[in-house]
Amino acid sequence: MKIKSQRDFWSGLMFIVVGAAFALGAASYSLGQSARPGPGYFPLGLGVLLAILGAFVLFKALTIESEGGDPIGSFAWRPLLIVVASVAGFGVALPRLGMFITLPMLVFISAIASDEFSVEGAALNAAVLTVASWGIFKWGLGLTIPLLPSFLG
Repeated sequence: MKIKSQRDFWSGLMFIVVGAAFALGAASYSLGQSARPGPGYFPLGLGVLLAILGAFVLFKALTIESEGGDPIGSFAWRPLLIVVASVAGFGVALPRLGMFITLPMLVFISAIASDEFSVEGAALNAAVLTVASWGIFKWGLGLTIPLLPSFLG
């Protein structure tokens, strides 16, 4: 069978693999019932849906001809590494620096990965995300997330 769109083929395959991995990982948790879902209910459902979506994309790549075959371009390593490093840095820094410092840091470092980076846009995004995160996680859900750096008490 001939691959008619490289992009769709590899995207669909990636969706299937990631969805299957999440579904398999979630299978070890309790699923519960529809009225009272357990910790594995949502990840299993999401993994299955992602794998199904990947199967549709993969099917499209093998059946529908696209102009030029949609070749895969060069891989964007720099943005990928910057975003992954900023998320890892967020996980390490949150307990020590608190949400009010760590979240804007995450936004600014991640924004550097974009070709359309602007300080004003990143600052606005950081402010909105920090206020929204405080409202949702701290005030709304009552989670115990440190807001200020640990050295300030």
